[in-house]
Formats: sequence, structure tokens, C-alpha cells
Amino acid sequence: MAAGLREHERLRDLFGRQVGADAARVAVERGIDLGGELREVAVIFVDIIGSTRLAADRPPAEVVRLLNDFFAVVVEVIGAHGGWINKFEGDAALAIFGAPLALDGAPARALAASRELARRLREDVPALSAAVGVSAGEAVAGHIGAEERFEYTVIGDPVNEAARLTDMAKTTSERVLAAGSLLAEAGPDEAAHWSLGDEVTLRGRTQPTRLASPFPAERVPT
Repeated sequence: MAAGLREHERLRDLFGRQVGADAARVAVERGIDLGGELREVAVIFVDIIGSTRLAADRPPAEVVRLLNDFFAVVVEVIGAHGGWINKFEGDAALAIFGAPLALDGAPARALAASRELARRLREDVPALSAAVGVSAGEAVAGHIGAEERFEYTVIGDPVNEAARLTDMAKTTSERVLAAGSLLAEAGPDEAAHWSLGDEVTLRGRTQPTRLASPFPAERVPT
């Protein structure tokens, strides 16, 4: 019996590491149904810049080491702010705040996490450059796939907007862009770290997005 319990806990731990602790807990407690529910979420998309050249110029073992160093920082920072990594996509990651469980202050948490993430990546993984995009809004969260193979994920406009903002952020000095609408939701303390910019219509979207970028640390208004 004791051995069985240990094996059960080991499998539960591995399951949580694969899909995220909250998603695993909800699946164990409620079971799994294909489909989803509407959730108010904040999302961060982070993507390595120049990953194709990285793989071409370095030995595979070194590429894997750099990617693991990169993702270790991403997981740590996102978790410290209450989010979790929904998926790794080769050289990128999608982080969720507010699903499968509701999370107070998700927009502020995501914005703060994005600022810290950009700083930590510059300091801890200087061999890589990465861009970060942040969005929030209503999305469908749930299990997508087939009975034989599925995953918990979040689908909707905030995810698309965050990905497009990440692409744009690759050309900015701070390497971070957020949807400006998040600043009002985040509150004055977090908004004070951000500057509003132009409105743009991102690729694949019909509604314009007001851009917001973080002030360099030495220029944060007091």
C-alpha cells in the first residue's frame, strides 16, 4: 500500500510538471471533459530572437543548455507572480494568469512579470535575446484534442495579441510590449512603470491596439 501511494504521488507530481499544477489539480478533482469555458485571463508570450541562427551556429548540446537556462528563468519569474507556463513551443513559451483558476489582479501580475522577465533574461542568460508580449481579456480555457490525446490550453484574442506584440517587441529597445488597455486594469502602481505609445493594427486583427512599453529602470517616474 505504501509503495502504491508513493507511486501515485510520483505520477501526480510528474503530471503537474507536465501540464501545470493548477491544471493537474483541477483535472484530478473534476475529471476531464473536452471543451472549454470563458475565462478572463492575462497572457505573456516570450520568444527567443534569432533562434534559427542559434541552432545553426552552436552544437546541439549547447543549444539545449541555453534553452534550459532560458526556460528556467521564465518558469521561475512567471510562477513568482502567480502565473504558470501553459506550453513550451521550441524556443518560446506561453504563460497564463487566471485559468484554470481565477486570479486576482491578473493584468498587474502579468505586466510586473514581463518587466522582471526581460531584466532577468538579460542578466542571467546574456547569450540569448528574447522578446515579450502581454495581453489580457476573455478567452476559452479548457481541454482541446481527442479522447486519446488532449491538452489544457487557452485560445482567444489575448493569446493572438500577445504573440503579435512579441513579434513587434523584437524591434524595440526594451524588448517588451503590452496592450495599453491593461494599464487601466492594473492600477496606478504598476501603470507608473509603463509608457503609452501609438495605436497599431496588429497582423491578423481588426481592432487597433494601443502599445505600451516599460520605462527603462532609471527613468521610472517618481
